[in-house]
Amino acid sequence: MHIIVCIKQIIDPEVPFHLFRIDPVAKRQVQGTHPLVISTYDEVAVEVALQLKEKVGGRVTVLTLGRKEAIQALHQALAMGADDAVLLSDLSFEETDSFGKARVLAAAIRKIGAFDMVLCGRQAGDVEFGLVGPFLAGELGIPCVPLAANFEPVDSTLRIRRPVETGYEILEAPLPILATITNDTSNVPRYASVRGLRAAMRIPVPTWSAADLGISPSDLAEPVRIEIDELFIPQREMRCEIIGGESGAEKARNLVARLKALGLIG
Repeated sequence: MHIIVCIKQIIDPEVPFHLFRIDPVAKRQVQGTHPLVISTYDEVAVEVALQLKEKVGGRVTVLTLGRKEAIQALHQALAMGADDAVLLSDLSFEETDSFGKARVLAAAIRKIGAFDMVLCGRQAGDVEFGLVGPFLAGELGIPCVPLAANFEPVDSTLRIRRPVETGYEILEAPLPILATITNDTSNVPRYASVRGLRAAMRIPVPTWSAADLGISPSDLAEPVRIEIDELFIPQREMRCEIIGGESGAEKARNLVARLKALGLIG
């Protein structure tokens, strides 16, 4: 079985809040010197792919779309146990929306060749849109199963376990499919060991540009269909007032009067 996993490198969500910055013009997070990691749900998708590979054999190929630094995320996925990785990097890819990114990923998957499954995280840990996976399924012309937790091969189909409000839902689907992966107690990502990271650094990781994928500027020049109007860090104003009084009852009356004066109660 050949499983392709699409991952994204993001700024570590554990960065302290006071160090977090937004570029209001570019409408994105400011990377600065912050550490970069695989987006949480994408890391879970890698784990699910590796679990399935351990059950049925085959190989796992990891794709990411980003700048040259994104190769670090690919090395981590390789250290976890993935077999191959490809970096998709081109200036023309950077300003595309979720539709454009899905088109680029689809072109890369077609270049890779035959596959049985494509896995994506349920949503990225930075913009949280959760759109690329379903759009990619549309580009590839295959069914999409959202919010899957894990898989069990059954004859020529795949049994899919999805968490729902009342427990779990079990689906069966033929291959090929695309699934977006959510977290679950059964798919906690394994650690990439130092030894594994050293071995991963020796695995060749090709970089494919727009030309390598046969994508022309006109393919990505369509009007952007998803646009962020504004991105900002909410400002919160906090004030503290001390309500006086000689007794508890008087303090309560003063508190009620103050709340009414502020229009917080009728």
